[in-house]
Amino acid sequence: MKGTKIIYSEAELAWLSANRRMVIGDYHAAFVAEFGRDDVSANNLHALRKRNGWRTGRTGHFVKGQPSYNKGRKGTCAPGSEKGWFKKGAVPANRVPLWSERIGKDGYIEMKVPLRNPYTGQPTRFMHKHRYLWEQANGPLPDGMALKCLDGDKTNCDPANWEAIPRAMLPRLNGRFGRDYDAAPAEIKPLLMATAKLEHAAREARGDRK
Repeated sequence: MKGTKIIYSEAELAWLSANRRMVIGDYHAAFVAEFGRDDVSANNLHALRKRNGWRTGRTGHFVKGQPSYNKGRKGTCAPGSEKGWFKKGAVPANRVPLWSERIGKDGYIEMKVPLRNPYTGQPTRFMHKHRYLWEQANGPLPDGMALKCLDGDKTNCDPANWEAIPRAMLPRLNGRFGRDYDAAPAEIKPLLMATAKLEHAAREARGDRK
């Protein structure tokens, strides 16, 4: 009964001490067979070994040169679990088709395209739709350049609606200089763009990095 102290005879304790290195399952089965102690569980014997400080010689750690217990085995899953495995050629339910679109956190349309992902090595990736279409029409965007939406609508991905400008010009078109190009009326957008280009060219000519 739980909570009842188990008494062992001197002969039993001597046997248990002498055979303490056995695996607990075998240890318990052999003890019961030897002494007929059906009232003693494997947990009782495990606790007894711990109380007496009887070392089993097993640490639970792999030692150098010791082979893994599953070496040469194909999988270690429980029998029957293969029913839930992906079958060869199966497509995960969360995989989206090529050319699928979504709106990113920055408000731009992102599209799944057949280009290698430089981070994962996968043959497809999501990238800004406007940039993909612009590069298909104009070639790779040069280093140091950025694409600026001309009509202020980030979801208008027509390559004609995007212009490659120096990245350093972008602050001159946003709210930092009080121009807020995207929100400005359509009729003054060309003037704002021309002014930003002139200021940028003047700064480059002076070598001014401010």
